[in-house]
Amino acid sequence: MKQNPVKIALRNGQPQVGTWLSFGDLLATRLMARVGFPWLTVDMEHSPIDWSQAASLFGAIADAGCVPLVRVPRGDHDLIKRVLDGGAHGIVVPMVDTVEQAREAIAAAKYPPEGNRSLGGSFHALNFDATAGDYYRKANDEILVVLQTESPQGVENAEEIYSLPGVDAIFVGPVDLRAQMRPADGADPTPEQHEAMMQRVLAAGKKVGTPVGLHVQTVEQVQQRISEGWQFIALASELKMMLTGAEQMVSALDLKNAGGELASY
Repeated sequence: MKQNPVKIALRNGQPQVGTWLSFGDLLATRLMARVGFPWLTVDMEHSPIDWSQAASLFGAIADAGCVPLVRVPRGDHDLIKRVLDGGAHGIVVPMVDTVEQAREAIAAAKYPPEGNRSLGGSFHALNFDATAGDYYRKANDEILVVLQTESPQGVENAEEIYSLPGVDAIFVGPVDLRAQMRPADGADPTPEQHEAMMQRVLAAGKKVGTPVGLHVQTVEQVQQRISEGWQFIALASELKMMLTGAEQMVSALDLKNAGGELASY
């Protein structure tokens, strides 16, 4: 059975930079899986990707030698079981605010006696180049469990959550964290307040020895965050990359102001 190189790297303190997949398109996924990112996360929380699509994407990513991860809509047992049975090599669980929520997500990703995941399926073993028997014996060691901290409550409970056995990494969604920090009047926190909250996450992870990461939009931000000690870092998404590249070309050609000549090509 194949090992999970991203899980091994994070355990050894090595930063791992991947990206998010929002399209649900098989061709785009096959291409992205060969770009060189060590992992790709299929986003089933904020995109209309269905179960059958997701399973096809997991297989395409794994066959390319990349690690297929998936962000589930929430940390429910049934959702986690189904994406892992569909062949994902790990999960990203959003909105983990409490220790109990964390425990439930971890248990759903682990076979007994470490958890309560039920045995079944075939895609999971196929994507690890394993027999079903080997997968059942070794999956607990290879499945990557990433929990998201996205609220002040989650930050308050950070050390206890991050210390739980089975937590492989923590991931901050900066946009959701900013929104969850809003007071009753709806005002956004200042950039300084927002950054201070994220630094509390980083400090908690360092204190208990659990890798932490976050979502950024530029290579420069990746480099900055790695220098600070962040490890599990998502750079933009295939959607963002496509739009950014297209917008740069349109801007360079001044197509928005070119009238009929260039716009007709």
